[in-house]
Order: sequence, then C-alpha cells, then structure tokens
Amino acid sequence: MEDILVNLGKQLKRIRVNKNLSLKQVAEMSDVSIGLISKIENFRTTPSLPVLLKIMQSLEIDLSELNLTSNNSDPYILIRKGEGMLEDREDSVGLEYTFLFSDNISESNLRTYIVSVKKDVYREPISTDAKEIIYVIQGKLNYIINDEVIVLEAGDTLFFDGSIPHAVQNIYNETASMLKMYMIQKYPY
Repeated sequence: MEDILVNLGKQLKRIRVNKNLSLKQVAEMSDVSIGLISKIENFRTTPSLPVLLKIMQSLEIDLSELNLTSNNSDPYILIRKGEGMLEDREDSVGLEYTFLFSDNISESNLRTYIVSVKKDVYREPISTDAKEIIYVIQGKLNYIINDEVIVLEAGDTLFFDGSIPHAVQNIYNETASMLKMYMIQKYPY
C-alpha cells in the first residue's frame, strides 16, 4: 500500500511539472492548500478521496491515466547515482532529501556496515535471511544476483532480497567501499 501512495505522489508531481503548473496554480484550481499538495507529492500524507479528485480535476486527468502499481519484475531495485527524486520540504531549510525507495521494515532488525572490497576479490554466491541495501561510497564493483552481473559505481544504490543467491566481485583497479544494510525479520519466540 505504501508503494502505491509513493507512486501516486510521484505521478501527480510529474503530471503537474509536465503541464508547467506551479504548486500555487494547482492549489488555486483545486481549492486545496499548497502545503497539502506538496505533502501529497512528497509522500508525507495520504489524500482523502475528495482532495485527490479535486487535484486530478485541476490537472485534467482521470484515475485511469495513473499507473499506481509497480511493474518491476527484477528481483532487485537499482537506483543509479542521480536517479533519486529530490523532495521539496519547506520545513527543512539547509537539508536536501533525495528519495530512493521504500520498503516496509516494521518488525525487523537493521544491521549496518561499511564494507571494503579489495581488487581481485570474488566472494562465492550466498543467501541470507535479510533484505539488503548497498550504497557504493567509492570505487566500482560487480554484484551478481541470480547470475545477472550488475556493475555498481560510487553513488549507486541496490536493494534486493538476500534469500536470492548473490555474490560480490571487484575486477577493477581500486578497492571499493560500500555502505551495506541488512534488514532482518524479527521472529516471535
């Protein structure tokens, strides 16, 4: 459900920007506050159905034009450097938020590491009981998921289900470093 709401906000913002409309213009046409529209576009609130309909009418779109589902069939999410979505947050002066992705991690433990991968290292495929997030800090390396080689460079983010066999390889000229996070499901005992 959360991903549907994120996708809704992204699409409304994309449509507004493509039509060269400001937040103020859409607010005036829909009789909805600028702040509420901004919060909807940046996934900080869920619109009521009447508010959503007013915004859609002001953008001259109907529900059938919105693609609210994710059709990603890959067993991972890859966000290349610069592909995140910059969020406008009026209450965060001096801070820049770039949205990468979301996943429900309630009832999970989070373990975080900085991992250095030296040149000519290859770790055989393994599986874990975690969802894994990798952010490449420096260098370049290969991540292999289900025999697919994904080349990662500084600034790239990779998210995947660790139960899928995966390996890491550095065939490049320098040590690579990455931030690696494991989200491990808590089990009631």
